[in-house]
Amino acid sequence: MKLSYVLPFLSALGFLFAAYTVISSNQPVPVADAVVEPASSPFENFIAGSGIVEAETRNVAIGTPLSGIVTRLAVKVGQNVKAGDLLFALDDREAKAELAVRKAELDKAKTEVKIAQANLQDAESVYRLAAAVTDKRAISGEELLRRSNAVAIAKSQLAGVMVSVRPAAAAVGSVETTLARLQVRAPMDGQVLQANIRPGEFAQAGAVNTEYLVLGDLDKLHVRVDIDENDAWRFTANSAAVAHLRGNRDFKVDLQLAYVEPYVVPKKSLTGDSDERVDTRVLQVLYRFDRKRLPIYVGQQMDVFIKVEDGAEAPL
Repeated sequence: MKLSYVLPFLSALGFLFAAYTVISSNQPVPVADAVVEPASSPFENFIAGSGIVEAETRNVAIGTPLSGIVTRLAVKVGQNVKAGDLLFALDDREAKAELAVRKAELDKAKTEVKIAQANLQDAESVYRLAAAVTDKRAISGEELLRRSNAVAIAKSQLAGVMVSVRPAAAAVGSVETTLARLQVRAPMDGQVLQANIRPGEFAQAGAVNTEYLVLGDLDKLHVRVDIDENDAWRFTANSAAVAHLRGNRDFKVDLQLAYVEPYVVPKKSLTGDSDERVDTRVLQVLYRFDRKRLPIYVGQQMDVFIKVEDGAEAPL
């Protein structure tokens, strides 16, 4: 083949390949089938919301009133605890040493009180003996006055050392309180949902990014539903509601209203939908349900549908 025919042939072939590439790349991408069929509302008119499961007592984040090194973790995840049970303990060696010093000071103050009491009794005995003498020639008035003054001085000394006992006892009580605060105890009956602290780690008092422990009473559960502020006016407290388990719409349960938090807050619970707005505000409504009917855990999400009566015009 002559060179004059080869170049036009290659050009035409390249043009056809480019055209095929452009046409094939513009074909719509087929929509993948859903891994799980989404839940559908049983109501004709409804409000849809995303709900998250939590303990009826709320999920209580346990902190510490004092900072220190954790020396003992007394519970594990899933363990049931009673109010007052030890959760974890902080290093208390310094506080125990301080308590020993304060107790020694208290013992010293009590000993001084006993000495002052003995001195007072001695002064009073001497004064009574002198006062009991009937013959005024046997003891002078000056000596009697001196012994009377000795009683008064002994009483003042006793009062002074007795005053010193109170602050010493208060100091002991203060250190004992510190020792008690170094042992973090359960504020309620419940179950340990999370444990994010280990012996040897430093526990910081105040607000932290990760809770050291999370407790909750799992005997009864709530689902917290976020209702978009644009739909809040359509919500009524006596409306029927149903929840589907996220991931399997065959698991569903009827809901009973527990209470409404009437303060509209910024949305925090995200579902991951591509069209979800995170700059909106939501009304949070809490429902109770029978957990025996669902294989569900705290923190799991649910798809909630709330029935809207026709012609609903007023908010809650």
